[in-house]
Amino acid sequence: MTDDTQPVKIKVRSLSKVFGSNPKKGLELRDQGLKRPEIFEKTGLTLGLSDINFDVHEGELLVIMGLSGSGKSTLIRCLNRLIEPTEGEIVIDDEDIPKLNDKELLECRRRHFSMVFQNFALFPHRTVQQNAEYGLEIRGVDKAERSEKARNSLKQVGLDGWENAYPNQLSGGMQQRVGLARALANDSSVLLMDEAFSALDPLIRKDMQQELLELQHRMKKTTVFITHDLDEALNIGDRIILLKDGEIVQIGTPEQILTQPADEYVERFIEGVDMSRILTARNAMRPVRATAREDDGPRTALRKMSENGLDSIYVTSRDRKLLGLVEADAADQASKEGKQDLTSVWHQDFACVGPDEPLHNLFAMFSDKGFPIAVVDEERRLLGVVVKGAVLAELAESGEN
Repeated sequence: MTDDTQPVKIKVRSLSKVFGSNPKKGLELRDQGLKRPEIFEKTGLTLGLSDINFDVHEGELLVIMGLSGSGKSTLIRCLNRLIEPTEGEIVIDDEDIPKLNDKELLECRRRHFSMVFQNFALFPHRTVQQNAEYGLEIRGVDKAERSEKARNSLKQVGLDGWENAYPNQLSGGMQQRVGLARALANDSSVLLMDEAFSALDPLIRKDMQQELLELQHRMKKTTVFITHDLDEALNIGDRIILLKDGEIVQIGTPEQILTQPADEYVERFIEGVDMSRILTARNAMRPVRATAREDDGPRTALRKMSENGLDSIYVTSRDRKLLGLVEADAADQASKEGKQDLTSVWHQDFACVGPDEPLHNLFAMFSDKGFPIAVVDEERRLLGVVVKGAVLAELAESGEN
């Protein structure tokens, strides 16, 4: 997950694309308030993109999505000038791509962009290894160096040992992994993926989405991913840009898209989404009413439980790291036995999740004893708790919204 504190890798400002012989006329009509259908009816010009503005942050996986004809593929191709923009800025690391000459553009593409396509685009007469090396080969990289980089990238995508196979010996998912390995071998700073998983069977597609997320977690590669599939966008995107008729309708995290739709179009777009798979423990988390300290005795723990109407209490260290859970009966017995600390009575028999755990995973975690689910950060510091009622309330509230 990325956020706005991350450096901006790509900055897009006022980007527009008009297809046709007199694009300026199309922009003039757009500026007069006409929309794509009206402009096409009057001039035969197609307003592919109109006044697009957004940033891509370093290490972010940004999804651009929309229905067929929304402009998403035009947009990704404008980023590396496979399609020439009609107007606007596309700045990557202080280079304004539309202003580059042919030589500068070629160098910029080699340095910054690798692309993964829907149809795999593999050479059938080349081995897996040779396909992975191809981008490096046309750049004139030394054979030994490109061989090593290709092998490393194939290993990253789980194709170690398949170097000498040919594309027709691979499944669709494996072929797409070769395409991804080829892009990674180029070691560019930005990965562009245009409907990369759309041609795959649903189960393989799900697997590839998960592998992309794991790869993203390891490599922190700045990625722009195009899809028409809402579930795919929600599953993999740090943020989502939703396009309609060449215009941005909404930009936000999956949660923002689902819980704060910008207009009726977005509301219709997200109808039927299983909110329990999108909302997370963070949404249903509540503050901890009370905790016991590791140096508290049984009587102190019992007093805190009594004051807060609890029959169990989490034990934390001084820096809020979660150590265990103490039940009232166990603390009472320890107090009667004259014990002075809680170490012998706290236990680990409770559910513990990170804040990004999907809500649908939590239902099976609630114990018969009704312990709240602990929500902790990467250093196991206690952030809050989730009770079953809070999960149900969060889902009900999101459904009303």
